[in-house]
Amino acid sequence: MNILEFTGLVGLGSLLAGFLGALTGLGGGVVIVPMLTLLFGVNIRYAIGASLVSVIATSSGAAAAYVREGYSNVRIGMFLETATTVGAIAGAAIAMRVSGNAIAIVFGLVLLYSAYLSSRHRDEHDPNQQSSKLAKKLKLNGTLPTPEGKLPYNVTGVPAGYSLMFGAGVLSGLLGIGSGAVKVLAMDQAMKIPFKVSTTTSNFMIGVTAAASAGLYLNRGYIAPGIAMPVMLGVLAGSMIGAKLLVKAKVKALRYLFAAVIVVLGIEMIFSGAKGRL
Repeated sequence: MNILEFTGLVGLGSLLAGFLGALTGLGGGVVIVPMLTLLFGVNIRYAIGASLVSVIATSSGAAAAYVREGYSNVRIGMFLETATTVGAIAGAAIAMRVSGNAIAIVFGLVLLYSAYLSSRHRDEHDPNQQSSKLAKKLKLNGTLPTPEGKLPYNVTGVPAGYSLMFGAGVLSGLLGIGSGAVKVLAMDQAMKIPFKVSTTTSNFMIGVTAAASAGLYLNRGYIAPGIAMPVMLGVLAGSMIGAKLLVKAKVKALRYLFAAVIVVLGIEMIFSGAKGRL
């Protein structure tokens, strides 16, 4: 495979990854890292570096549209970002000291658990849900745009969500996935935020989280322009397309799409890591 073919195929795969990332709040990194390592034989650290760049591109491409449409809860995103940024720096520091195969196994386990939690059914909007005192004090409650008008929702479980966000930041720095999977699940399951608000707020947050850890990868020379550029451009284009379709997408379909893709990738990453292929 010559450099032109490599660039074209990586760009096409990244386009699909960005599309999926925008629809589910994953940020595309959960597809980019396995794609580069398993299909193209890229060293996992360089794959993580390119993935972090793509995560920033996804956030930039999709977040503006979501904020404009009123789906993202900016106040929640800014509050939770204080936890994920610190976690991302810690995760990137840890990643420099462990083997690529160990990172791949952790990556796979995280994806499988995320798929399990994502497939668990919860009502999209519970009108009887009470807001916690802390959520009221921080003014985290918001509204969700619907065809019938704006639908108010209440937020709860703020301490649990904040703690999970630190863990999401660690995983972002360690695995280069933007930790969108954990962010979405923390807001959806712990804080009881509507799923579309969770995915769009995740897209708003992941760029800052990725930027915090990307600096360490850049300093160590793990961001290669020849890999990062087609990944970034493909993901950016895909995220813009996905952002336009999210408004009309059904939440149930998003959950199953989320779960199915990351189950396959999770199993493959665990297998490859255990065999020492990465």
